[in-house]
Amino acid sequence: MAGLDPVLPDPPSPTVPTDPTTALERAMEEARTRAITALEPVMPLLVDLGRVFAGAGFELSLVGGPVRDAFLGRRSADLDFTTDARPDDTVRLLKAWGDAHWEVGRDFGTIGARKKDVVVEVTTYRSESYDPDSRKPEVAYGDDLVGDLSRRDFTVNAMALRLPSLDFADPHDGLTDLAAGVLRTPGTAERSFSDDPLRMMRAARFAAQLRMRVAPDVVAAMTAMAARIAIVSAERVRVELEKTLLAADPVAGLRLLVDTGLAEHVLPELPALQLEIDEHHRHKDVYEHSLTVLQQAIDLEGGDVPGPDLLLRLSALLHDIGKPRTRRFEEGGGVSFHHHEVVGAKLVAKRLKALRFDNDTIKAVARLTELHLRFHGYGDGEWTDSAVRRYVTDAGPLLPRLHKLTRSDCTTRNARKAKRLADAYDDLEARIARLREQEELDSIRPDLDGTQIMALLGIGPSRVVGRAYQFLLGLRMDRGPLGAEVAERELRAWWAQQPEAAPDADGA
Repeated sequence: MAGLDPVLPDPPSPTVPTDPTTALERAMEEARTRAITALEPVMPLLVDLGRVFAGAGFELSLVGGPVRDAFLGRRSADLDFTTDARPDDTVRLLKAWGDAHWEVGRDFGTIGARKKDVVVEVTTYRSESYDPDSRKPEVAYGDDLVGDLSRRDFTVNAMALRLPSLDFADPHDGLTDLAAGVLRTPGTAERSFSDDPLRMMRAARFAAQLRMRVAPDVVAAMTAMAARIAIVSAERVRVELEKTLLAADPVAGLRLLVDTGLAEHVLPELPALQLEIDEHHRHKDVYEHSLTVLQQAIDLEGGDVPGPDLLLRLSALLHDIGKPRTRRFEEGGGVSFHHHEVVGAKLVAKRLKALRFDNDTIKAVARLTELHLRFHGYGDGEWTDSAVRRYVTDAGPLLPRLHKLTRSDCTTRNARKAKRLADAYDDLEARIARLREQEELDSIRPDLDGTQIMALLGIGPSRVVGRAYQFLLGLRMDRGPLGAEVAERELRAWWAQQPEAAPDADGA
């Protein structure tokens, strides 16, 4: 069989008919056609690597995501393989075959290699499970492909292409589920999630990425076992959450996390937005509002904020998480959330830090949360140029995202109010554009720099220089460019009022 031409054969399973008649059968036939096209560019490499392993007496199969993506008509960036060869043998074979190899994942049975511009990862047949008291999975090696596939997370990822024979292995009808758009586990969902609780997060991710319906038994197991996610490291949880947020339909994945109770353990601020609505409906559903803002922000991605953009999506989802802490019922029937943007910024920073996000992401999302209300009030009274300058400089490089976040935050059903807000923001953006033509808004600086300040005041480096700099920066914000002469005059007047400029007790 090693001499087969590198062409994907007809699947051997009778579940793929040659004369499809039902909608599901037609979908499966179309999937076969897409797979052939998607795998064609890498087929010579697949067959070549398969012959290398077969020549050494080992099995090798393309497995998991690359196979699934092929049936979806996508060319996967990753080429993942599974084998009965142990890591030592895999290292030997890949070292001889590729241009480079690495052993970073050796403890988990995974060896990587690169040949020209193609990267592959080969993993020994295995199973993973978690000890109830450990955050690290225990790895046990297996001896056959079917056993390895039975321990995969979902049936759509439990398909393989044997190499070099190109036989299609699908013992759990993953192709049927893929065509039907249903996410199931190869065995019981309880066993799968017990082996690796992170798979519950992956269910949400695949619901978002692939727009698949999650089988009722899978949802039930996620709900019953939600607390089990606590055993998984924050870093692994963060990766799945990021992938969910960056998917085509993150709202579907997030709803699943909330509905099953998983969000209570990984992002509790999200279900906390489901504030109890009082009988008079004095405020809108903050949870539904946040999901709507997220979707509207996604719809606005493009241009200077190309999607998918993690900072924009995180900010849209979390911008109101300060509301539960700040809700107050006012006399007369009103509800207020005073300073929820400030409280929310602190909560955002705390949660993202707990999830091990990098510092730049934490700072950016917290800043956008803090600024998301700044625009409100613009339409009630004309902002001064100073206010516009401060809006721009406070946002800094986040301004394009702040534009989209602010626009997305309008979820009113009142068409007249929505148009009024949109028109007001159009006007603000137009004013920013006009000021940019007149001034360098993105890099506003005082008319005098630190060296000039020290020379003019006759002082050395100190905190006083910083205070003087901020004074001049405030003038620049309020009045626009002053010119060096006016700035010097204003600085001298300011300096005359400072205690450091006063003569000492001896009159010096």
